Formats: sequence, C-alpha cells, structure tokens
Amino acid sequence: MLGVQSIIKVGIAEMNLVKSPQCIRTSGLGSCVGLVLYDITAKIAGMVHVMLPNSSLARTSSFNPSKYADTGVDNLLEVLLQNGAKSSLLKAKIAGGAQMFQFTSNSSEMMRIGPRNVEAVKMMLEKYHIPILGEDCGGNSGRTIEFNPENGKLMIKTVNKGIRYI
Repeated sequence: MLGVQSIIKVGIAEMNLVKSPQCIRTSGLGSCVGLVLYDITAKIAGMVHVMLPNSSLARTSSFNPSKYADTGVDNLLEVLLQNGAKSSLLKAKIAGGAQMFQFTSNSSEMMRIGPRNVEAVKMMLEKYHIPILGEDCGGNSGRTIEFNPENGKLMIKTVNKGIRYI
C-alpha cells in the first residue's frame, strides 16, 4: 500500500467515505458485515460496518442508520452519489458475517446474526443492482478489512489465518 497518505477508520455501526489516495479500514468484524461500495473510475469508496440485518430491530430513540443493513446500504449509496460516484459504475465487496458462537441445534434463528447480516446486505445490493465483485463471509473468525479505491483491492486480515486480497 505504498503511496497511501492516510487510512480513514470506520468504527462499529459507522460509515465513512474516501477518495484516492486515502484508504478505508474497519476492524472487529465478527458477526458484523463490512460493506464497501466503490466507483473505480471516480476513485471513490464508502464503507459501512453493519451490526444487525434490519432496522425494524431498532429499540432506541436515537436511531443510527449505519447499524443496520437496510438503512446502512441506503445511506452509504446516497452519500457516494452525492460525492461524485455514478450508480451505474458502483461495485461491492463484502466481508464478515461470521458465526462467532456455537449454539445448540435447536437454537433460535435470531441467534444467526452473522449469516442474517450477510443475507440482508446481499438483498439490498440486489435491490439496487450493484454487483458483488468479491466476498469473504462466514466462518467463525474475526476480520479486519482495508479498501484501496485506487486499485479496487480489499485486504482481509482474518484472525489466525493471515492476509488475503480480493
């Protein structure tokens, strides 16, 4: 990642935007999903760190759209388009959605947060006709991801599994 001036961090249930030469990173992806939407022509990318699949699960009055797959994707898309990305050129890469804990076979569907987050993000991308060009989802290990809008590469560092790029 030579020549990169800065790395913008995205926290849990947060969203941010970068333009090359900046990179964007989030860590602590367990059952959460890190979604990157990018326009390689404009060299712009946004990332959202999704915690839960659906905003109907919101229980607080101080609503955070970045926390949920449905509102997080909507929000990220809107901000990218406002900042010069073209919807027809947007591509996606996703990572995370691990099943961090083992449950008994009869445990509730509600406990499958990781897989449900992945499904919810994919449904939103399908709704907007945004192709997924790379993904590293599932398993039971945490991840850190870093995206470079200059070359469209997503670095994935998986606990006990090293680094790979998609």
